[in-house]
Amino acid sequence: MVKVHNCLMTPVHFVFSSGFILGLAGLAFHRTHLLSALLCLEGIILSLFIALSLWTLEFNSTNFASSPIILLAFSACEASAGLALLVATARTHGTDRLQSINLLQ
Repeated sequence: MVKVHNCLMTPVHFVFSSGFILGLAGLAFHRTHLLSALLCLEGIILSLFIALSLWTLEFNSTNFASSPIILLAFSACEASAGLALLVATARTHGTDRLQSINLLQ
């Protein structure tokens, strides 16, 4: 028996889609502090993790069962690199405000 999926957006799909869009909008438009940019990136990664986990469960696919864990590992690496950059920027420039950082120096 073939299972047909609806193309309607369920509330769960709406939640992680809106989380991704809000994180992307926050990253694009709210660029005052490096810490807020890192938090927006973590929100985007969290919504991608939820989407990937639900996609694996929805299609009952064992081939992609390790994909959410791999995404979490890369997310932890991204978070640690971002915090290291935040600390280095705060030590050299005295603040984490993105307007005070000149990338051409």
